[in-house]
Amino acid sequence: MVLLHVLFEHAAGYALFAVKEVEEIGMLLPQVEESVLSIGKFNSMVSLAAFFPFKSAQAALENMNAISEGVVHADLKLFLETNLPLSGKKKAVLGVSDAKIGAALQEEFTLSIQTGGVVAEIGRGLRLHFHSLVKGLSGLAASKAQLGLGHSYSRAKVKFNVNRADNMIIQSIALLDQLDKDINTFSMRVREWYGYHFPELVKIVPDNSMYCRLAQLIGNRKELSEESLASLEEVVMDGAKAQAILDASRSSMGMDISPIDLINIERFSNRVVSLAEYRLELQEYLRSKMSQVAPNLAALIGEVVGARLISHAGSLTNLAKYPASTVQILGAEKALFRALKTRGNTPKYGLIFHSTFIGRAAAKNKGRISRYLANKCTIASRIDCFSEVPTSVFGDKLRGQVEERLSFYETGDVPRKNVDVMKEALKELVVYSAGHGSVIFGGFFILHLCIQNLML
Repeated sequence: MVLLHVLFEHAAGYALFAVKEVEEIGMLLPQVEESVLSIGKFNSMVSLAAFFPFKSAQAALENMNAISEGVVHADLKLFLETNLPLSGKKKAVLGVSDAKIGAALQEEFTLSIQTGGVVAEIGRGLRLHFHSLVKGLSGLAASKAQLGLGHSYSRAKVKFNVNRADNMIIQSIALLDQLDKDINTFSMRVREWYGYHFPELVKIVPDNSMYCRLAQLIGNRKELSEESLASLEEVVMDGAKAQAILDASRSSMGMDISPIDLINIERFSNRVVSLAEYRLELQEYLRSKMSQVAPNLAALIGEVVGARLISHAGSLTNLAKYPASTVQILGAEKALFRALKTRGNTPKYGLIFHSTFIGRAAAKNKGRISRYLANKCTIASRIDCFSEVPTSVFGDKLRGQVEERLSFYETGDVPRKNVDVMKEALKELVVYSAGHGSVIFGGFFILHLCIQNLML
């Protein structure tokens, strides 16, 4: 005969319920689903065997964290050892809702674990009627305990570290990409809208931001005169181009435009110009955040490409965990899986293609330099992630190594070894820290890390 007990984890504590006539219940699963909604019918199927209330909110949080990670807490182990019949003629089976904690309990107690099926339906009923099955626990108290534990659990999971604010970088680069798309779309709208009045201006001024500033400045082309030449030259920064705009306005084939239309065009152009100015400010903000969070990666591959790598990986920590082969094709996942599916050539680079090093390399060396650059990006991201002092010393040295490797492909000059370069970087780092009154943590660890990632 099988003796089934169901473990239920609540914000108020652990509860162990004994299931009556488990064989018959297992055969009548649809009836169990219906009886879960009725407390009278559900009470005839299960009975409370034991209840272990948490002593404090901190104890509840510790137990819930352990359960979410699939670890058997000391309180849970003591509770089951005390109340679960582990020995006897009847074969004990423990039902749990989470397979992860079930595997940990099976390894700890060497008993049979059951998940899903009847256990899942009984768990649903226990969540619904728990406060009625435990004496002395009201529905209001149970809901308050759940709310308090939920807030504590969320607060513990969502941690903010001012020293590793890579989430600010992720949001900034996403906003920068969105601004690029919006500014381009809005500029095209201004060109089309104002082009009805002054179509020749499009060919004279191809730059979007400059075109919007000129549309804002010129307004009605018929009002342009020699006196406007200085202000036009101030915007386009070219005397000949300013004179060409003035000449084109006098012989333009554009239609006449009403004052109300001009007002709306000027307002919209003003918005586009302000967006372009904000984009420059955001780019400067991103540059400053990268110098604080990932200075070596920024010095090696640039702020924008480094921020895209961090954003695609999810965090700087995730990027530091990736091997160089993954960093090399990060951002080209679709091309990789398509090549694997069709048995074609796999991609040589992903996001790091936007680096200047890839563009400067010859066609036959692009794959080799991308592999080398990905290796150096991995070293730089790990140094940024695990070092205590933000400095770009290692990034500058790694960038120099990539430059030497490019020169090696073109001229054949043998580059320096990675070990020697890292030793030089450590010496410079000690001098830098002495000059700034800071203390270097983990210097030998960083050197060991670089040697382990050696790529000659």
